[in-house]
Amino acid sequence: MVGQPVPCDGGIAIPARNPRTRTPSTTEADAWAEVLVRHQLLHAAVLAPNGQWLTQDRPESPVRLLNGPAAMVELAADIQHRIRTTRNRTR
Repeated sequence: MVGQPVPCDGGIAIPARNPRTRTPSTTEADAWAEVLVRHQLLHAAVLAPNGQWLTQDRPESPVRLLNGPAAMVELAADIQHRIRTTRNRTR
């Protein structure tokens, strides 16, 4: 059937993310950064004065530079996707 997700490994298929209809705001990105840090999915996420985000996965990992709110929201979506696909494979 056209448009239906197909599992690539014989497991449960996760549909592709829907494209955004608007650009994420700094407030939305800040909320996602706070959630990711609070749930220990990121060690740190700091908004720089120029609108970029400095993130760190673990205390010993290098600092990553994200270019604006859209990049932070995309990182949150990538982490959610990774968690969901990993969770489905272990069930």
